Amino acid sequence: MSQSILIHHTGGPEKMQLADVEVGAPGAGEVKLRHTAIGLNFIDIYTRSGLYPTPLPNAVGREAAGVVVEVGPKVKGFRKGDHVAYSGVLGAYCQERVMGVAQLVKIPKGVSDEQAAAIMLKGMTVEYLIERCAKPWLKRGDTILFHAAAGGVGLLFGQWARALGYKVIGTTSSPEKAALAAKNGYKWVIDYTRQDVVKELKSITKGKGVPVVFDGVGKDTWDISLDCLRPRGLLVSFGNASGPVAPQSPAILGAKGALYLTRPSLANYTSNRAELEASARKLFRMIQTRKVKVAIDQRYPLADAAKAHVDLETRKTTGQTILVP
Repeated sequence: MSQSILIHHTGGPEKMQLADVEVGAPGAGEVKLRHTAIGLNFIDIYTRSGLYPTPLPNAVGREAAGVVVEVGPKVKGFRKGDHVAYSGVLGAYCQERVMGVAQLVKIPKGVSDEQAAAIMLKGMTVEYLIERCAKPWLKRGDTILFHAAAGGVGLLFGQWARALGYKVIGTTSSPEKAALAAKNGYKWVIDYTRQDVVKELKSITKGKGVPVVFDGVGKDTWDISLDCLRPRGLLVSFGNASGPVAPQSPAILGAKGALYLTRPSLANYTSNRAELEASARKLFRMIQTRKVKVAIDQRYPLADAAKAHVDLETRKTTGQTILVP
């Protein structure tokens, strides 16, 4: 038997219950994994709350690392004992699982299971955001804005962007988080609870605004993001940490300076095996070369997943968080 956090009905953290689940043998094209670490992400909250509808019951979670303990028929490229990681596959909040190998990648030397579990989703998100999604708008030396700079994606983004030669403005909610962001690649940090973000950014950019804003917060930062862009700038709206943005007229983009808007997702940028492997390879290389450093700031037992969700939703966490099976 394997322990798993299941939700039978969507809602608050209390909907997640620890249960014993029978894990069968892997079928064709599948392996059986023993998880060593499980990543915590805001998309888990969207799944649990019902914002992102999924079949029920499920084990929430979309990211983990572990060891292959059994290999099914017709599996190529993986064998018993391999340390592997994945993101984007629902059902990660468990000790063991059977799954297909399409989303699995091997963890290379120089990267730990905990690091891989903590940053597969967030790290590959940073990779596609800055290396591919916004690349046509950017040149080395440009100043850009990233909201929630002290969050899991934010701390990785600041380091990665600095390594590529960009100057990054971040927003945070406290002096402590501002200091953390400053240690992770942000040249300027604006405390949105005490400062006017648009005013401060315009001062930094001498009134020009920035070519790209990366916004994973959603409802609370939508108007701010638009007002921080220079004419023909790009708003990359990739998350809803504060809730979904209300319906908008496309005319607002014209009124704000002929702006561009994109709503990307990791699934769109790792839609085939080649893209997945290339993204993971870039991420692992950034860790191996220490251009991006991964600090696990919080660890919760799997049984305490509900508390981890509360802490994440109330912004008590910083950086990377894992659940320990």
